[in-house]
Amino acid sequence: MKASQLIYPSKSQAPLIMGIINITPDSFSDGSQYNSITDAVERAEQMVASGADILDIGGESTRPGAQEVSIEEEIERVVPIIEAIKQFGKPISIDTSKAEVMYAAVNAGAQMINDVRALQEPNALEMAAKLRVPVCLMHMQGAPRSMQNSPIYNNVTLDVMDFLQMRITDCENAGIKKELISIDPGFGFGKTLEHNLQLLNELDKLTNLGAPILVGLSRKSMLGQITGKKVDQRLTSSLAVALIAMQKGARIVRVHDVEETHDVRQVYIALHELE
Repeated sequence: MKASQLIYPSKSQAPLIMGIINITPDSFSDGSQYNSITDAVERAEQMVASGADILDIGGESTRPGAQEVSIEEEIERVVPIIEAIKQFGKPISIDTSKAEVMYAAVNAGAQMINDVRALQEPNALEMAAKLRVPVCLMHMQGAPRSMQNSPIYNNVTLDVMDFLQMRITDCENAGIKKELISIDPGFGFGKTLEHNLQLLNELDKLTNLGAPILVGLSRKSMLGQITGKKVDQRLTSSLAVALIAMQKGARIVRVHDVEETHDVRQVYIALHELE
């Protein structure tokens, strides 16, 4: 993969590891840890050395109950970090739903848009089409503040697939090439534990949409519900679901613990004899 351009892996290649760097004071897992440029650069350097293929930068928490951040503040948080970590030569993803932040981030050096709202915010779709960078479309029922208030589905897998297919079509109609689109079922975003488990068990069905699957399961509350462990004690369960997701077709795994996930991927590669 060229450092200057993100290329989604084919089925004959190993999944990519996306390292999470949240520049937020209230992220559910690592809030306030990487607020300074120095700390974020240090973290990025560690992730690259540990095997990260992509660095995902977020300036607004999307945890349940999260408060909104202004456009200006989000730009002020992420742009200096993006400019500072370009030196490591890895593709940078901007985790945002705001068109203005997308523009500022890509202009600063980001090469992918990772949007939990699937480009549904004002001007986001048009901006992504204009920027011509890879985009990840995620499913979320509701909004971060209220998404965990009694989410209901007819069939969570089919409902998520229908939504993502609709967004893929909308993106293509807006001029975004299919090869630039990846999808994320949105584990923990407006879903109960039962919904999350069904989605993970049936993740391979999403491959029928013809877009690479990105999953974010690292340290999620569903793992706490299963194991009874606190956020900082969910490494083992995070690695377990990362491997399951790879086996069921995930092409990108978005994680906090890059080094350990890299070891899991090495086992996966050995078993499947991938590139």
